Amino acid sequence: MQSRDKYRIALLSAYAIAIHSFESMLPTPIPWLRLGIANIITLATLVLYGFRAAMMVTLIRVILSSIFIGTFLGPGFIMSFGGGVASTFAMGVVFSIFPRLFGPVGLSLIAALFHNVAQLFLAYFLFVQKIEPILLVSPVLILLGTITGIMNGFIGHLLINNIRDKKVNSPHH
Repeated sequence: MQSRDKYRIALLSAYAIAIHSFESMLPTPIPWLRLGIANIITLATLVLYGFRAAMMVTLIRVILSSIFIGTFLGPGFIMSFGGGVASTFAMGVVFSIFPRLFGPVGLSLIAALFHNVAQLFLAYFLFVQKIEPILLVSPVLILLGTITGIMNGFIGHLLINNIRDKKVNSPHH
């Protein structure tokens, strides 16, 4: 890995950590429910720099953010880690197989779905161990995930285009 790539990953991870930390301070109706706006950075990283960089940004964000906010290795960390890895992996697989079929909004919707399914799976097996509560919250989470997936995908699309425009108009390009 070149030093330019390491710098990019570090910078993108810092952005994702800052967004994640800010988001963790926002009040939510359900304790672990978040808008997932830090995933915009992962989406942009995937599209612009590839799967490996995107997964590194996700792992760095989840681990360091959980250390900073005091949830490392706790239930919140497990849920965030599982959802983050599953969503980044799903986006990466789809983007590598069908690079032109799904744009940022489609990739973000895939990520939101896999994030929610992974978290529901983890909640069931590690914490709740009853199917009824999982089935009760699933439709709400999937609906909210769809809404935030569209929003995050649209913002990600704007971010990706902005970064691409800056690269094209850069004197170093």
